[in-house]
Parts: sequence; C-alpha cells; structure tokens
Amino acid sequence: MSPNSIHWFRKGLRLHDNPALREAVRGAATVRCVYFLDPWFAGSSNLGVNRWRFLLQCLEDLDANLRKLNSRLFVIRGQPANVFPRLFKEWKISRLTFEYDSEPFGKERDAAIKKLATEAGVEVVVNISHTLYDLDRIIELNGGQPPLTYKRFQTLISRMDPPEPPVEPLSEAFMGKCVTPVSDDHGDKYGVPSLEELGFDIEGLASAVWPGGETEALTRIERHLERKAWVANFERPRMNANSLLASPTGLSPYLRFGCLSCRLFYFKLTDLYRKVKKNSSPSLSLYGQLLWREFFYTAATNNPRFDKMEGNPICVRIPWDRNNEALAKWAEAKTGFPWIDAIMTQLRQEGWIHHLARHAVACFLTRGDLWISWEEGMKVFEEYLLDADYSVNAGNWMWLSASAFFHQYTRIFCPVRFGRRTDPEGQYLRKYLPVLKNFPSKYIYEPWTAPQHVQEEAECVIGRDYPLPMVDHREASERNLVLMKRVHSEQENTAQLTRDVADDPMEIRMKRAYPKHVEETGRADGFLETTGCAKHFHHEGELKSLPCKWPSKVIQVPELSGEVM
Repeated sequence: MSPNSIHWFRKGLRLHDNPALREAVRGAATVRCVYFLDPWFAGSSNLGVNRWRFLLQCLEDLDANLRKLNSRLFVIRGQPANVFPRLFKEWKISRLTFEYDSEPFGKERDAAIKKLATEAGVEVVVNISHTLYDLDRIIELNGGQPPLTYKRFQTLISRMDPPEPPVEPLSEAFMGKCVTPVSDDHGDKYGVPSLEELGFDIEGLASAVWPGGETEALTRIERHLERKAWVANFERPRMNANSLLASPTGLSPYLRFGCLSCRLFYFKLTDLYRKVKKNSSPSLSLYGQLLWREFFYTAATNNPRFDKMEGNPICVRIPWDRNNEALAKWAEAKTGFPWIDAIMTQLRQEGWIHHLARHAVACFLTRGDLWISWEEGMKVFEEYLLDADYSVNAGNWMWLSASAFFHQYTRIFCPVRFGRRTDPEGQYLRKYLPVLKNFPSKYIYEPWTAPQHVQEEAECVIGRDYPLPMVDHREASERNLVLMKRVHSEQENTAQLTRDVADDPMEIRMKRAYPKHVEETGRADGFLETTGCAKHFHHEGELKSLPCKWPSKVIQVPELSGEVM
C-alpha cells in the first residue's frame, strides 16, 4: 500500500536540491508539505518585521511553486509537538520527512518529534542538505571533537569525499500519481498569513530590499556567477561606497533560509571556475564563505551554549559592562559616530549590512569602544539581520569580539577612519543619515569638529540635531586594550582552544599583502583580508600613536570575495 507522506519544511524552503522532499513523494499516494508557524511566537519573538516579511515571502513563493505541481503548502498554526499527533491520525500519515537540522535546539526538537512519530507508527526519513558535509562525520574524523580552528577544519574536509551533488528539483514527472488533497477552504485554514495577521504595524514600511523566496534566489545565483566570471577571473574588485549597499547578486539570506541550496551554489561555482580556468581544479579558498559557514555549524552542533559566554567552553570569559543606555544608543543609531550610525540605520531599515560594516559596529560595541558583551550585539543582529542564524551569528560575534577563533585583539577598528577610506565623500552616510547630507566631505565623518558656521550652513548643529560622540574613541580603546590583554593572559588556556598562531589566516594575508617593513614594524594604514574567509580588519599597531585622522593618501580596499555572507 502506498504511504501518505508529510514533508516538514523548516529551513530548506525550496523545491530544488531537496532530497527529503523527494523522499516524501517517492512512491507515495499523497503528500502534504507543512510549515509550522506559531502566531503567539510571532508577537513575542525577537525577530524584526524585515525578517518576518522575508520568511512570509519565502512561504508564499514556496506555495506558488507547489501550485505549479498541483500541490500546496500547509501553514500550520501551532507547535509541532502539539499538532503532529492530530495530523498523523487525521491524514492517515505513514511517512514523515524533513531536512536534518544541525543546531542543538533543532536536534532536541527533532528527537522529540521522531519519538512521537514512532509511537504513531510513522516512518521518519531525514536527509542532510542544509550543509555541504555530514558534520558528525567531520567530528568523527577529529576523534569525536569538533575542530576549533579553521585550519584543522580544512585539513579534515580535504580528507573527505567532495560534497554530494544536488538532487534534481521536484517536478511534475517525479510527482507522478502522488497527489495533494486540498480542500476548498485551504486558504482560510492553511494559507500564508500576512504581517498584519501576525500583529505587525506595516504603515510606513518600505518595500523589501531583499525579496524572499526560491524564485528570487535562483535568479540571484545566476547574476552572482555572471558577475564572478566577469570580475577578472575571480579576482576581487576594488571596494567603494556602492559596495556597502545591498546588491542584486547577494545570496546570504537565501542560504540562511534554505531558499538556495549551498550544494547547488558549490557545484555551480566549481563548474564556473573550471570553465574560466580551463578545467583546473579549484582550491578550498574558492569556497571560503561557504566553508566558514560550515566551520561554524560544525563548531556549534554539539555545543548548546555556543551562543553564550557563560558555560561555553571555547569562549573567553570577559567582564563586559552592563550599560543599557549605551547599548540602546548603539542599536538605535545614536552613537554620534556617523559611520557607526549609518550602518545601524541600514541594518534596521533593510536587514543587511556589508561584512566590513558588521566588523565595524561589532568592534565598536565590544572590545573597541563600549565594552558591552557580544551576546547583546548578537541579539540585535538576530532581530534585524536577515541572514543571522544560531551558528554563524554567534560564531562571528565571538570572532569579532576576540572571545574565540580570533585573538588579535590589538587590532581595533577606528569608527572614523575605517569608513572614510572606503567612502571618502560620505555618499553612504548621506544616504542613511540625511540629517548630515549637507556637511562638506571634510567634516562628515567627524561633524563635531566642524566650525559652528559650517554646522549652521549644513542645517545640523551637533548636540542638537545630531548627537555628540558618546565616547572618546582613543581613551576607550586604550582602556579596553589593557583590559583585553589582562583577560587573555589570565585565560590563556581557553584562548588556545580556538587559536592557530602558525597559520592564522589574518597573519597569512598580512604577509602576502604588505611589504617587509610593514611586517617588521607592525604598522599599516589599511584593511587586511584573510585568505578565503571574507574577514577584514584594520591594523592600528600601538593605539596611542594613531589618532583618528584621515591620511592624505586614499587606500584602495579589496572587496570581499563575493557577496554571499
């Protein structure tokens, strides 16, 4: 007898490269694709309106694509553990399929659902497709422990077979005789809700800069690969003000929600490289952004405290300040530093910021200026950032705060000079901080230094129309550097867990990018970029010797390797 199947969507919101979905359809009499949405959670969660809109657009697109196959998406109101037993009985289900979730909370949830399904006599089929590799296999190769340095991670995957190629998209031919029973009131019972139905006030909400859904993702990946082939055979283009803006080739939110398969991206990138480079084999660095994502997933999968400082065995315990007022100024773009405030404004409005910008605001909040815990910054990113997820968001915040993975804490981003080098005319600032749009470029990054008459002519008096700087960067960064040095010295054993001094990618890139005198003096006026991992920083050497002043020479900053993350 042919089974009746449920495919449970969580991430993996796509029809292409979805092996669990294909298993639900294979040989089945009926299939119902479900997504659980708890309306109460929508009203009480920490997710902002842009993230909810992106998710709802993903679900609408998924439903539209299923309609083309004479199927539909069933958006279920409620918690899976509470609703599944009823669905198993009501729909006479004998098979449940879903994509493997490597995150600790997801594994705990899925174990509970498997138990419910087994008790109901329902077969459970789980497939890996949100990551390139089987993370448990990587951990097994490492003696049962997750690799905690990127170098070790690369060594392990180099011993493994390449990732599985993507499976074919679900098609009408593959559906065959499998049908989806749909009632006349399907829209009322199982339709995708609106933002208003979830309790959001959308008055004045701007149109989405990042439209959600698989259809958009597949369009973007083609643009992304066209651009990558065009840009000098994979060489990185020069950084400029436009690089800070959302790009029609950006992919990170689509990878996070699974609208785009990481395996499809991996193999398309491989094929393009071989075409451009005449069949030569690509190195691991080509997949840098995907592999850093994979590295953080592997590090987090067995660590339920990965997003916490306390109880997290790999995280240096730093006595951060608790300052809700300062945190609010940072989150609400009221720090008085235009570069920082423009970034936070873009984040709140659009749900995405460039890697360079992420580094700047993260350093400012934590070890650079405000000395506030990375956990607080992570929560703000979780609320607003479309591509934030448990593993990558927490991993990046630990990295940028020098709490784990990156320990060159003497490198601090200047909240004035860092942005100025990328966008000397302040075009980015004028876009996101229109209150400053009339300032001459000379003063726009430090408007408090403008003479009174210049401020009045710009119709923006600092301290009245735009805030004064909330901290003295020089004093704060010097104080924090002393504290960080002491903490790392006291907790050397913890710091060593995620440190690989011999092959720190930051150090490798510095040696390649800068002449010998820079290596010897430890001084460089610019950004240093890691190999293949899209990490940038500013090397300031001795803080006290480098005031926040703009040097006469404009430095060309290399762009990130693509726009994935």
